[in-house]
Amino acid sequence: MADELAKVSVVEIDPEGTFKYILLRIKVKDGDAFKDIVRGTKSAEYHNHIFEKVSPAMEALGLECKCLGGGKIEHNSSEKKIRVFGESTAFGKADHAQSAEKLKSAFAGYEVTWSDEKK
Repeated sequence: MADELAKVSVVEIDPEGTFKYILLRIKVKDGDAFKDIVRGTKSAEYHNHIFEKVSPAMEALGLECKCLGGGKIEHNSSEKKIRVFGESTAFGKADHAQSAEKLKSAFAGYEVTWSDEKK
């Protein structure tokens, strides 16, 4: 089952714009193996809309899904910059430092910054 974790991409975000994101922990049901992933999209009006889309997809792979918090991502692809900030009313603030590290690994050559400010 741990290979199911390997199939899930660490980061899936929109290619441009400012949008909500959540940090999730996915794990093998009845197991200890887990992986933290970042998901963000402009189509989500609220953070829980992202969770409601990701959770069933993970369950279909036999994985459990838990939201660790949320915030916003500002993605400027032309300048190769990503900024992580803000918080989710429903899930609380994600560990932006951890999210930024995951984004750095997915977007090589980008400047990825984060802050705990709400704006």
